[in-house]
Amino acid sequence: MNFDFESDLSVDLQGDLYFMEQALREARKAYEVGEVPIGAVIVKDAKVIARAWNQVETLKDATAHAEMLALTSAQADHGDWRLEGCTLYVTKEPCPMCAGAIVHCRPDRVVFGALDPKGGAAGGWINLLQSNPPLNHRCEITMGVMEHECVGILKSFFRDARERKKNQRQPPVEGEPLDEPLGDAEAR
Repeated sequence: MNFDFESDLSVDLQGDLYFMEQALREARKAYEVGEVPIGAVIVKDAKVIARAWNQVETLKDATAHAEMLALTSAQADHGDWRLEGCTLYVTKEPCPMCAGAIVHCRPDRVVFGALDPKGGAAGGWINLLQSNPPLNHRCEITMGVMEHECVGILKSFFRDARERKKNQRQPPVEGEPLDEPLGDAEAR
């Protein structure tokens, strides 16, 4: 298979850095509320028309990925479900669910920071955005933009989560009161 991950004609590295920083701002919002820190922005004519961050836990909705929320918002702003002429910036490679939605919404480009070799669907694990035989649309892909920062926020989040979990499992010092009562799962 031959994938077109970058086309020299439409890649504007300075613009990509600026808009990926916007996506990272959204990821930080997710981090602050305990969501997996993934952020997305959608750009048309060098203007952000939608922005979103992961809200799976907040909304109790497994489909509330940053990309999905940004796509919905962009469609409302754009007045059409077809996002032709748009670029999606996302801090982590889209999963298969998001990649399927992206293909159906038809943005021209997808730019992401962190590669996901185990579950990414834009070239990491599989590539639904440029499948062969093609789906109804193919997106240009630019990967690795601000990769260090995008990977860093994810690593920090999961390191903090592991630390919190480890601290919850440590038995209290004898004679000290518990900070919180044991929940049903912890009592067993």
